[in-house]
Amino acid sequence: MSTLPPPQDLIVRPLPEQQALARAHFAFVEAERMHALLNATGTLTDWPAFAASWARLELDQHMADGGRYRRRRHAVFHLHGAEAPVRQPHQPHYQSLDYNPLNGGVKRWFSPIEDAIAHGDTLDTVLRFGATVFARDDEADTRWKVEVHQFRIEAHPEQAGLPTPEGMHRDGVDHVLVLMVCRHNIASGTTRIHALDGRELGSFTLTRPFDTALVDDHEVYHGVTAVQPLDAALPAYRDVLVVTYRREGGAT
Repeated sequence: MSTLPPPQDLIVRPLPEQQALARAHFAFVEAERMHALLNATGTLTDWPAFAASWARLELDQHMADGGRYRRRRHAVFHLHGAEAPVRQPHQPHYQSLDYNPLNGGVKRWFSPIEDAIAHGDTLDTVLRFGATVFARDDEADTRWKVEVHQFRIEAHPEQAGLPTPEGMHRDGVDHVLVLMVCRHNIASGTTRIHALDGRELGSFTLTRPFDTALVDDHEVYHGVTAVQPLDAALPAYRDVLVVTYRREGGAT
């Protein structure tokens, strides 16, 4: 039986996750607590359809390493305080080479996140939760630029899948939320957190739906180890939602 308090009592500032971010600059939120936090923020009524949409991601055509193991979709939202997220016109994803030495330096266009998913309850709830957990006490009226990425990393017997082919990195934003959607027939995929001087600060593996990583992108590097199939005869993949938050007017 769960020992968590009722959902309506969970969103009380400061959250333990906010304290962990302030102290260690990252937090690992286990599935049961994350599920409860999301239910305290909004609703997850379309979760089955949300998770199923990963089967319709399209191949990432911008892999400078020539890899064909990553599928994705992308969308951009504007969040202002407690208002509902507003989807922005479809636009490219851009990172400088300083932040992404493998695939940065170019405007990368990805297939848009499907409308039903982009405007569904689950994504709305995740985006608003992130804005809550990442906001400082003096930021009730924060304006955020939020980029949303659906990723499927496929592993094959002849080629491991690389969740972060650029290695240990920062994304050039303020904060990052990584939500596990599904792991199927894979080994490894361990998230590692390093200080800016290269010291390892922690590691954990997102294994269950709703397991979540929260990262202060100004203060730490993050990366994920390669994934391999457990059974070479079966499909193997890692599905995650990655959401980045940047205060409008902030430096990238």
